[in-house]
Amino acid sequence: MMEQLKIFRLVPIAEANDPRWDNSPYQGEVVVRARSPADARLVASEAERDFLDIGAKLSDDASTRTWSAFRDDKLYTVIENESGAFPTEGPRKILQGRIDPDVVKSLQM
Repeated sequence: MMEQLKIFRLVPIAEANDPRWDNSPYQGEVVVRARSPADARLVASEAERDFLDIGAKLSDDASTRTWSAFRDDKLYTVIENESGAFPTEGPRKILQGRIDPDVVKSLQM
């Protein structure tokens, strides 16, 4: 039996001129199926390409996923969606919204 998850909306709350958007590009509102609000942030950030995924080297093999705008509570809030518009049964994934996977750019050409 598949795990019953919850539906969450990740909604941008920072102003367009907030300097935090310089480090974590604006992605718009996203709807995900996840276990919790914290897991919803992870599901959204995992849709972005990680620095390690593009063959570039970062010191100590560190991941850049922790810098995703979706993990910043000053940029995005997480709201549970109980509208019934999306099924709660199924895998953890993005259900609505478009996430640009290339938020991390390689400096190597």
